[in-house]
Amino acid sequence: MNTGTFRGFEVRIEDPGIVVITFNEPDRLNGMTMPMKRDLIEIVTQAQIDEEVRVLVFTGSGRAFSAGDDISGSKPAYLDEPGIVPDTPPAFGSAKNHQLGTYNGLRTYSQSLNLAIRNLDKITIAAINGVAIQTGLSLALCCDFRIASTEARLGSGTLRFALLPDEGGQYLLLQHMGLAKTLDFLMRNKIVEADEAKELGLVHEVVEPGELFECAMDLAREFANGPQIAMRMLKRSVYNAAELTFPQALEDIASKTAISDPQPDAREGVAAWREKRQPEFNKWME
Repeated sequence: MNTGTFRGFEVRIEDPGIVVITFNEPDRLNGMTMPMKRDLIEIVTQAQIDEEVRVLVFTGSGRAFSAGDDISGSKPAYLDEPGIVPDTPPAFGSAKNHQLGTYNGLRTYSQSLNLAIRNLDKITIAAINGVAIQTGLSLALCCDFRIASTEARLGSGTLRFALLPDEGGQYLLLQHMGLAKTLDFLMRNKIVEADEAKELGLVHEVVEPGELFECAMDLAREFANGPQIAMRMLKRSVYNAAELTFPQALEDIASKTAISDPQPDAREGVAAWREKRQPEFNKWME
């Protein structure tokens, strides 16, 4: 898959198969634009298809993970640089039909990015180094695991501009916190410190700033060394189970078990247990 510097972020790969995506516009609090989202969608799509990729880690530079959509109106330098997808007009709406344009823009860019991350079979980790607001918060919530620095602050804040969490934030918050807490969080424009975010269920762990990235990478390496096929099947089945009836969830995991059980990792897991040793998974990937 592509690595290097793109519009608003950088991509690199560390062993074993860990993709690190770093938002790199700290002066803009890593605010997101449509070109940036298009490039991110492409990178996430490549990661899904590339069998060498096992885990994705998202993080930010400077004081922010991402402060949400860039609504400053000024043009960042990277918009003059080539991306990895064609440069189509980035703006929502049009002079002819602003409402339909907004609808199409949201569905095509903001919502598609979060859906692409949520639909990944590979494990995703958000290392939240600073503020994560609106789109930045929703992107983090789409990840499977979230580790926050003590300097992180999380919120939606859309009502401050009379806007909605239109990238899917309301759904994600509801899944993590439940109805009552989500209403309180959104309607009162809460932006919470890392410890409170953990109490609310928005992050899994809070660490000191200097420990954040290595903590995220330790977790990434743990997942990268696990049985990849079984983990990918399990991840998808858990997300499916959140929205299925019990009989449907049973059917879903039965079909995925039919894929995972015959794999070399399953035979290695049983052999390692019998021989009282640590399993050596993923030899099929070598």
